[in-house]
Amino acid sequence: MVFKSKIKWVALLVLTLSLGSMVAHLSMTKFSSMNLIQYSAKDALSHDFPNIVSPVIRNKRLWGTVRSLASLQPYANPRNSYPEIQESTRSKQISYKFKSFSYLYDEEQFIASLKNDVNIVKSLPEHLKAARRSNEFPIFKPKNSASPNFYIKEILPNLKKAKVVGLIITEGGCLQSILPPSMSEFQRLRCRVAFHALQFRSEIQTLGRQMVERLRAWGQPFLSYHPGLVRDTLAYHGCAELFQDVHTELIQYRRAQMIRQGIVSDELNVDSHLQRENGSCPLMPEEVGLLLRAMGYPSKTIIYLAGSQTFGGQRLLIPLRAMFANLVDRTSLCSKTELSDLVGPETPLPSDIFQLPRPKSESEIKEEWSRAGPRPRPLPPPPERRIYPHEKEGWYGWITETDKEPNPSPRDLRMQAHRLLWDALDYIISVEADAFFPGFNNDGSGWPDFSGLVMGQRLYERASSRTYRPDRKTIAALFDITRGNMYHPKHDWTLSVKEHLNKSLSEEGLIRQSLLSKPNSFLSHPLPECSCRISSLELTKQTEGKDGRVLYGDEHECPIWMQSAEAVGVRNDDVESAEDDNDVVEQQERNGPDFTTSLTSTIDHDEEWDPND
Repeated sequence: MVFKSKIKWVALLVLTLSLGSMVAHLSMTKFSSMNLIQYSAKDALSHDFPNIVSPVIRNKRLWGTVRSLASLQPYANPRNSYPEIQESTRSKQISYKFKSFSYLYDEEQFIASLKNDVNIVKSLPEHLKAARRSNEFPIFKPKNSASPNFYIKEILPNLKKAKVVGLIITEGGCLQSILPPSMSEFQRLRCRVAFHALQFRSEIQTLGRQMVERLRAWGQPFLSYHPGLVRDTLAYHGCAELFQDVHTELIQYRRAQMIRQGIVSDELNVDSHLQRENGSCPLMPEEVGLLLRAMGYPSKTIIYLAGSQTFGGQRLLIPLRAMFANLVDRTSLCSKTELSDLVGPETPLPSDIFQLPRPKSESEIKEEWSRAGPRPRPLPPPPERRIYPHEKEGWYGWITETDKEPNPSPRDLRMQAHRLLWDALDYIISVEADAFFPGFNNDGSGWPDFSGLVMGQRLYERASSRTYRPDRKTIAALFDITRGNMYHPKHDWTLSVKEHLNKSLSEEGLIRQSLLSKPNSFLSHPLPECSCRISSLELTKQTEGKDGRVLYGDEHECPIWMQSAEAVGVRNDDVESAEDDNDVVEQQERNGPDFTTSLTSTIDHDEEWDPND
């Protein structure tokens, strides 16, 4: 009896404690519910990336502006006095909330910004709409290399006659990049369209700015890196052998398509390693990581990985993550709710469930055996290996069953539209980054180039920003020197990397970009037409190319209202740079030698650097 009574008292005590605990939890929930739903980028990053430390001294040698380019300022306003644009493209599977143009851009801002240059209307007059629906007016597909004469002699007469013409832009441009000096006002109009009129819609800009603020919340500068590993680009340049297994097949399949379409005039099989040595293939993430370490960027540097997708997958990023643990992307800075709100409401798509092929019946197997031919004959081949669901899932799964790539499914089209939004967010962050490093740019294909456009806008908005412009041919030669010892480079090799990348930041890099990048895309190098120069700063020597074209130093003088403010700002930056350099020297004296001089010894004690592990 005593034992039973003790059990009752214990049970009563447990019930009392449970009730008290429940009341306490409900009270906490009531008073702290608002805090539970707040998204904290700092807390999230500290959980996912514990290596990010408290604010450190900003090393101007790694993050500072380029003083020799500080006199260049953005100035695309018309220097002298001097049609309707009808949206015709329709993106498939995007939210019904948007039209194709407004899915990315602010339509009202575009019209208002260009009101002094072009009269833009949202739709055709009523008496011309029927002609448009029945395709009665002329349609043109200008190439990105079209000359002004093409518009004057071909399009203008048709426009005067039919009152309406349609232009289908398929190559990312409709006019040759380099125009004669007499048409500089049209080049400045290009800059006003690209850098002022074309603004992402407000939801994209707001989230992009929030992502930048979350990156800067740590009090450290960050570097943006775009790998440039895109299937079409890799196929165009014949870089298939730099990959393995299924990715090589996918690149070759796309290259064969390009040959049939006349896009590529070369052979199907090319030496990818020779292409790499010529600078025609992207730098691999592992190589970029080694270059940044050679420059002196510490392992705790925050690197933002731009690009909606990296062909080759996360496997290619493993060496870079091993060197820089604080490698983040949009999924590290945004919640799923924030990204889904950006997409907008979408109609549900049918579930794309993988179905295994139907197994053959016994009668079908016997029928195949009877049709196999007269005996004697060898034993039948073993049954085909089963294709498992994980091998079929993904956009590349078709290659396990057929030699022909299927047409994009509705889900594929929707993902392509989503990637436009992710690229827009990455573009905002890359333009605002303290430093930018391209894995691939000015490839010569003539297609829109993410890194090239980012570099062009950074050059336009602030020419002195730290934008690396590596020569991939030179980098490939440097890696060939130390290919067998990449993780234990010699000091001379490190100095050569530093010298090359530092030169790419300054006038030498700009001159090279003018030679290689501008002929393919004016917006990737809008100098000298869209900039002006502060005359009160250092004098600049004019540089001309072999064809007589001015490559650097032919900018107009900035107007008076820009001169004083910018000159004072530049002088203050110089003073701050000198003070920060002194701080860096003092810090090095306290903390020991520079990282670049002890790179080898550091790696010797780090087993994770061995790529064969």
